[in-house]
Amino acid sequence: MSLIANNAVKPLFRVPEIFSRFNGLIAAESTRHGGVSKSPYGSLNLGGSQDDPALIMENNRLFFNALNVPFETVAKSHQVHEDKIINVQSAGRFEGYDALVTNKPNIQLAVTVADCTPILIFDPLTRSVAAIHAGWRGTVTGIVTKTVAMLQTEFGADPKNCVAYVGTCIDECSFEVGEDVSDNFEEKYKRFDVGKQKYYVDLKAANRDQLITSGLSPENIQTSAYSTVLHNDDYFSYRLEKGFTGRMLATIGLVD
Repeated sequence: MSLIANNAVKPLFRVPEIFSRFNGLIAAESTRHGGVSKSPYGSLNLGGSQDDPALIMENNRLFFNALNVPFETVAKSHQVHEDKIINVQSAGRFEGYDALVTNKPNIQLAVTVADCTPILIFDPLTRSVAAIHAGWRGTVTGIVTKTVAMLQTEFGADPKNCVAYVGTCIDECSFEVGEDVSDNFEEKYKRFDVGKQKYYVDLKAANRDQLITSGLSPENIQTSAYSTVLHNDDYFSYRLEKGFTGRMLATIGLVD
């Protein structure tokens, strides 16, 4: 991933390299750096916590200004860890959706994460985009598969032309779960630790495979090399920080 920020050591965001060749496409994933929030939300907390709302708003403006995106063009949703998807026709705040799609320019889609998996999709032919928040529940209910299907039905997108990014989330060696969660996943996405008597689940692999099953070419998919837990100096982790932490954003949109 390429770095773009005011400080090369501690960037405000990272741009997935797979999207960098497309003119007019703005896609990025925030870090925890460069904001105004104080501990435990330090510093670029972009939402979904007990932090001061005024600081969260200022962080959002700092982040989107760095991307040259007017905050007034951003579309977000209050996410509920389900599989509902909204076709966004105007910027604003929505309720109850974990994935957003649009083919309208000058609407910047964004999802909030702090361990769950963000997935960004772009179809260069129909100029449609998607931003997905996939926690373990969204993953097992196939929110990625359903979002790709919606890109097809709503905009005529062909999955083989789509390009996607599976973003930074909790890594397989850190996502410790009980049988109540692991039973929802195929064997290839989990392993059992005999010593701890716990399962570990690979959310990145599960969501990447949903993209492939939906028709995307493996070479058109980039998976983040980062982890919210292993690289906690750069990213927020709800689990590692026991809930007292900020949130990142993954965002995608087109400008005309």
